[in-house]
Amino acid sequence: MDSASHFVIGVGLAGLAHIDPVVNSNPALSTVVIIGAIIGSQAPDFDTITRLKNNETYIRQHRGASHSLPAIVLWTVLLTTILYLFVPEPRHYLHLLGWIALAVSLHVFMDLFNTYGTQALRPLSNKWISWNIIHIFDPFIFGTHAAAALLWMFTPIKPQIIFPVLYAIVLLYYIVRIVYHRWIDNTVSRQLSISEDDKLIVMPTVRFRNWHLMIRQEDGSYRLGSYSKGQVQWHETVRSDQHPLIETSRTHPSVAALLDFSRHTIVHVTEHHWGTEIRWFDARYRYRKQYPFVAIVFYDHQQQPIASYVGWLNDQKLYRRLYQQANLSPS
Repeated sequence: MDSASHFVIGVGLAGLAHIDPVVNSNPALSTVVIIGAIIGSQAPDFDTITRLKNNETYIRQHRGASHSLPAIVLWTVLLTTILYLFVPEPRHYLHLLGWIALAVSLHVFMDLFNTYGTQALRPLSNKWISWNIIHIFDPFIFGTHAAAALLWMFTPIKPQIIFPVLYAIVLLYYIVRIVYHRWIDNTVSRQLSISEDDKLIVMPTVRFRNWHLMIRQEDGSYRLGSYSKGQVQWHETVRSDQHPLIETSRTHPSVAALLDFSRHTIVHVTEHHWGTEIRWFDARYRYRKQYPFVAIVFYDHQQQPIASYVGWLNDQKLYRRLYQQANLSPS
């Protein structure tokens, strides 16, 4: 999920921690648990610091090792050990450890439900796990947590009442989303008589009743559409081009980073007066008829790379950056 959502969830867990009698009865411990829950809810995303090196490293690392099983333990122990210095009583350590562990674990668990996913099973498996149930920003989850936090701060209602009710509602919401996702998958599969060689992927949007549809077809192409209020609409079919430079581009760091992350890539080739453009994109992320999650390499006529980019960017900004990098004129 996005950082704002993880923040309000951290606040929600800080409020929920007051069902723990030891936390609720000790103001100092309560304060430290609040800090720990909020930081713990953000900790796995501290890997965004790798963006300072380059986008290739960020794409490879984000939601990878930092969201793995050992990382959950590491974040929990590290944060607990640091914060324990402010409440150094032996009986406080396990309570602090438990709430921080919940915050860190819930971050990773909730990230599994969106399309981007995580490598949560590392080192047992490097597979990306994405269940396609919840959008990266879900207005219901954010809104209910924000409302609960406001009730906690500005009303006399006790957090021991507010937050158990909140998480009961959120749990029910997740169940509804899972059931609805499965129902759409089964309904659309029956309507289209999808073969065993094709695969339907149903992906969430920010709206509850609107979903993206993608069929990975036997020939490697992707049919892309949407499901809205019981209606299926198909937008386009995308398939990869054929060109000798495509295989060469696979080893370029920008492309390799995208391919390491995504199993749903399409590659297009465009010839220019200065050389060849190889564009790889993730077919899952269609937005306003564009595919903003891309890896692009410019090759000159000697088939040498002269500019590249991997990450999220619209076409206008992307081409401006690449042409400046390669010292080329757009015309």
